[in-house]
Amino acid sequence: MDKRTKGMILVISGAIFWGVGGTVAQKLFQQHAIDVDWLVTIRLLIAGVLLLAIQYIRSGDSQVFDIWKTRFTAMSLVIYGLFGMLAVQYTYLASINQGNAAVATLLQYLAPVMIIIYLVLRRKTVFRRMDSVMVALALSGCFLLLTNGSLSGLSVPLLAVIWGVLSAVALAFYTLYAIPLLARFDSMVIVGWAMIIGGLALSVVRPPWQADFASFTLEVYVYLLFVILFGTMLAFWFYIESLQSLSPKETSLLSSLEPLAAVLTTVFWLHEPFGVYQWLGTACIIGMILLLALVKKTDPVSEGHSK
Repeated sequence: MDKRTKGMILVISGAIFWGVGGTVAQKLFQQHAIDVDWLVTIRLLIAGVLLLAIQYIRSGDSQVFDIWKTRFTAMSLVIYGLFGMLAVQYTYLASINQGNAAVATLLQYLAPVMIIIYLVLRRKTVFRRMDSVMVALALSGCFLLLTNGSLSGLSVPLLAVIWGVLSAVALAFYTLYAIPLLARFDSMVIVGWAMIIGGLALSVVRPPWQADFASFTLEVYVYLLFVILFGTMLAFWFYIESLQSLSPKETSLLSSLEPLAAVLTTVFWLHEPFGVYQWLGTACIIGMILLLALVKKTDPVSEGHSK
């Protein structure tokens, strides 16, 4: 197998794992009564430790611990872990808990539009014609997704929408704030430590050892394993590994399979109702993602990944 084929398999697998991971989390919340706070805590802690362990085995302790040697980078990492990683993970899973994985994932993909608007307001970039097309696609898709084409009310719970929009805001911060850190340190180190920091912070509220383990069935453990290992750790690792043999544009294009995987599994596996206009809204948002990946950019809109 050549490197390019391997890279494509890795990024496609990672994108599908991310998308399906959200749907599996929905099943844990709504059919097995797993607590959101507990799942976020254990997901972050275990995935973070595993990512750092992989990096340690591959590159040694200097790559893993150098980020803590200066006060500025250490403080930046803590801020990133709390207001970037933890915020993204919690708001995303809370949106799934209140609604469904399809809507939560698609709403989170409003983040690039928020980044474009932020950069224009800060005069760090100019608003281009293509940007207006992407904003129009995102807003149209959001309207159709949330209303199913009816002005009489929302087709999804309001709390799911609020958490989903907050997830997009958190992802925008996550993407922009990481840029100076990514310029100096490996992304697996940054994400691994950020996950541990976020998990430890939430452990104060919801310790990982406080759960009704006696009620956990084999099915619950299998789903937890999938969310933590496949939907978090392996998904991110595969995405990073694919960059070794594919261009960022190619990985961005192929990773757009994530929202599609979330929608398809939510509708056909969990049997969530999805109207014609919601499918059209989904197409608009995925079209915006593809357009974003196809357009050559030098700004940070398309950098980073949160899942």
